Amino acid sequence: MNTINATNAMNALLSLISSKRASIGVMGLGYVGLPLAREFLKAGFPVLGFDIDEKKVQMLRRGGSYVRHVDGGFLKKHVTGHSLRVTSNYDELKSADALIICVPTPLGPHREPDLSYVLNTTKEIAKILRKGQLVVLESTTYPGTTDEEMLPILDESGLKVGKDFFLGYSPEREDPGNKNYSTGTIPKVVSGITETCLKVVKALYDQVVPDTVPVSSTRVAEATKILENTYRAVNIAMVNELKMVFQSMDIDIWEVIEAAETKPFGFQAFYPGPGLGGHCIPIDPFYLTWKAREYDIHTRFIELAGQINTNMPYYVVDRTIKALNERGVPIKGAKILIIGVAYKPDVDDDRESPAFVIMDLLEKAGALVDYHDPYIPRLKKGRKFTFDKESVSLSPQFLSLYDCALIVTNHSNVDYEMIKMYSPLVMDTRNAMKLNGLKNDNVVKV
Repeated sequence: MNTINATNAMNALLSLISSKRASIGVMGLGYVGLPLAREFLKAGFPVLGFDIDEKKVQMLRRGGSYVRHVDGGFLKKHVTGHSLRVTSNYDELKSADALIICVPTPLGPHREPDLSYVLNTTKEIAKILRKGQLVVLESTTYPGTTDEEMLPILDESGLKVGKDFFLGYSPEREDPGNKNYSTGTIPKVVSGITETCLKVVKALYDQVVPDTVPVSSTRVAEATKILENTYRAVNIAMVNELKMVFQSMDIDIWEVIEAAETKPFGFQAFYPGPGLGGHCIPIDPFYLTWKAREYDIHTRFIELAGQINTNMPYYVVDRTIKALNERGVPIKGAKILIIGVAYKPDVDDDRESPAFVIMDLLEKAGALVDYHDPYIPRLKKGRKFTFDKESVSLSPQFLSLYDCALIVTNHSNVDYEMIKMYSPLVMDTRNAMKLNGLKNDNVVKV
């Protein structure tokens, strides 16, 4: 293809985007993909949603939503109006002008990056890739994934990047449950393999976010996402370690943070907890440490932070066993109620939740474990753990049957006063009791 034809291909796609006639294919309709599809629908684009999970596809076709902060009524209106189509058939994606990949990037059994979802998706795209299409990866990954891993696969189609098709990376910044920011209000980092790719990627996201932040390469954009989440992981590890240190000194870490937070400069509050959850912070730093080894660099600081955060569920269980022993209750046969299994407050997302590690450790120690979570009525089969449990209801009579209530996630719609009043022992990993104005006479901060 000559330069004139390449320019024509780019201009044709830019025209479709600016007129909102471009069909947007969103691949992976989970906690990132579904909110993104919603934003393109809001902006007036036709959307083709894709997922390999047929249950999700069928629910969306009925206008239902399995993501709490995405309104089913909104989806149903667009399904009925045919602006939203949903499929599990890769062949249908050929009709989309832009393909946005929002698939999982988990860790393998040895904490190595598992890019199988990204690479398998890319291979399927290569089979149907046509001239004039844009492909964007949003999944969090290590620097080099887009140009080193995806581009060679797409090149096998015989089409040329920047001329026949366009390829870029724009990291997701989704934060489920955040009342201040949503997909459509967060600035978006954008990048492309070539200048023409960047121009098309930027034009696309300019339609749905308040600001786009162009960077010089896909590697820079990939590194930006890794930095954002490693920054959080390292600082959370620091306060988790300080929590253990201050606990031995009989100092309340929460009071220390509250006091330090009054400084108007040079300090940002991070809070301790029972471990890290969600799909980003527990995983992304390990993507960077793995990639750094390729350059003979050992990221000791980041790896240490990962070790501290990974160890927190063990610390919580050790403290719980000790507190029960001090009350004459052995862990074997002890009845323990976990309060909250979602990875953060007021969401229905339990990915990588430390609650599962805690439950597993307690059960291996001989405890009888139940859980209460208003957002997660039943535990689903996960990659690491399988628990056949349903959320139990809270009542004074029911709480009194347990030897301990262990607060792992501090949902705002839980009756903490009732928990404190009727539980003989409360282990509080989130400072929930103090935050709800309750005294700590039968409460142990963990």
